[in-house]
Amino acid sequence: MSTSNLKHLELIKENVDRSNSLSEEEKSDSMKRIEQWYAEDQTWGTFISELSEISPKVKSILANLGLL
Repeated sequence: MSTSNLKHLELIKENVDRSNSLSEEEKSDSMKRIEQWYAEDQTWGTFISELSEISPKVKSILANLGLL
């Protein structure tokens, strides 16, 4: 996950946690989804990293797609 994305998720988490307008259930559900997004992003990064290690050709394709 990029540093800016991680900072955004942390900022969202902090503000959701401090919110007085959300119920505890809404806060909990929001935190679960944020954690899920984080895990999915981490998985995607690992997937792209592993693909790029297969061959310089695969790495070039991923770079051309803007994934590296």
